[in-house]
Amino acid sequence: MLNNIRIVLVETFHPGNIGAAARALKNMGLGQLWLVNPREFPSDEASSRAAGAKDLLDNAKVVATLEEAIADCQLVVGTSARERTFDLPLQDLESAAQQIHTESHSGEIAIIFGRETMGLNNKEMLMCNRHLFIDANPDYPVLNVSQAIQLVCYELRRASRLTPAKVEEAPYPRQQEMVLFFEHLERVLRRVSFIIPQHEGRVLDKLKRYFNRTRPEKTEMGILRGILNAVEETLDREKKGN
Repeated sequence: MLNNIRIVLVETFHPGNIGAAARALKNMGLGQLWLVNPREFPSDEASSRAAGAKDLLDNAKVVATLEEAIADCQLVVGTSARERTFDLPLQDLESAAQQIHTESHSGEIAIIFGRETMGLNNKEMLMCNRHLFIDANPDYPVLNVSQAIQLVCYELRRASRLTPAKVEEAPYPRQQEMVLFFEHLERVLRRVSFIIPQHEGRVLDKLKRYFNRTRPEKTEMGILRGILNAVEETLDREKKGN
């Protein structure tokens, strides 16, 4: 369902790109545009570039952080032309569009586009479940953000027309639920001294990357939270016994 797919722009510098993005969404039948801390919005330039899609522009949701934009999403896809040092599943546009279309029948999906000059940073990519790339000329793979959005929206519309609807049988937790799990996990790891303040390293980043990549289902997440609760209860009993 295209209605469950949101396009998220992070810290867009040129307001014209916001207007062009709105036009690209409406061209292909998408209706959710989210803006994370844009430099200038509302803007006359954005309205001008939106042309007949000003209604979509007027309904754009503006939030202060990326966490707010993806909190209720079960699948978060980060777009980047650059390879990253961490092992996030890499998908080309066609395969990503098929997965997004399938999962959109059971929940909200976010596709994130970064800044015009530097794209998404590593911290933002670590919030994603998948890394989407557009198969462009390897000697010059960087697209204007509005061009990239147009291509992605076109492929999503194509997938919605060619791929039979299939409701996901095992729904995944929303991003806000994952955030709460990560906070719980960190608290327990600190209590058992697995994480030592003087030598924290990157263990939390690696664990976040692992769980975002493997995407535990809701029932599996319940088991993990249950294990953490049991560890905390044991620690509390031991503390009282001393």
